[in-house]
Amino acid sequence: MGRKLTIYMLDGSATGPKTVEIGNWSGKAVFSPRATLKSLLDRPEFDAPGIYFLRSESESYEFDERIYIGEAEELRARLKTHIAERDFDSMVCFLSKDEMLTKAHIKYLESRIIAQAREANSSFVENSNNPKGSRLSEADVSDMEYFIEQIKLILPTVGVNSLVVAAPHNIATDSQLQNTGGTLYKIKSKSLDATMIETDGGFVVKAGSQASLKTSKSIAEGWLKIRKKLLDAEVLRQKGGTLVFAEDASFSSPSAASSVVLGRQAPGPVSWVNAAGETYKEVQEGAADA
Repeated sequence: MGRKLTIYMLDGSATGPKTVEIGNWSGKAVFSPRATLKSLLDRPEFDAPGIYFLRSESESYEFDERIYIGEAEELRARLKTHIAERDFDSMVCFLSKDEMLTKAHIKYLESRIIAQAREANSSFVENSNNPKGSRLSEADVSDMEYFIEQIKLILPTVGVNSLVVAAPHNIATDSQLQNTGGTLYKIKSKSLDATMIETDGGFVVKAGSQASLKTSKSIAEGWLKIRKKLLDAEVLRQKGGTLVFAEDASFSSPSAASSVVLGRQAPGPVSWVNAAGETYKEVQEGAADA
């Protein structure tokens, strides 16, 4: 069944500050890039208690983002402190429109969400400790768990994936991959040999696959950053005139995988082909028509 999600762009920009609400939910999210957060703090929402996420780019290959999770009885004061003292790119906070959240509630939320973020293993969690949550009544626990489920729905819409369970980076063999029902794809290239499979959590380029040693001017900055992370982590290593994947590597899309492998902007749906010569796009279209 569908859900109604209302996103209001506060300055009319898709990348700017916004509020996010879900139909028939008493909670509310406020998102802001760091650059606009200071001016946004005058809004009445920041008088309230709530929980917040500070997001920034990860410096390691293993994660795409760094995240800091916190709680505050007054969001404004806490976030002002973080603006002065912490390095982050964007912030999203969650509060209650009907003022139902108490100190005990937000302590519970903080503890549960930090634990779930660590378990999901999708982000580098900057929190150095695992705070102990407040003891709540059975009814309050039920309410807060529902609140967390709504947070999970909203976070990806503002570019935060810390509660989305990560796909494993290492998958043992081609036969094991095929046993899961996945299809093996090869990169369309005369000079490179690379194999990819789609999994529930991403697109995995197999260990031993080759990648271009050089990059072209057409490649997007994001793909260059991923290549650099792979090189820094020695997942990609130079061997002769090419780069070779020393281990399996998971990507968020077939285009991310193909662009990193080919060293140029390469649309994944038509850059990967199966054993029958069908592109990834053709396979997906065939599945949709079945």
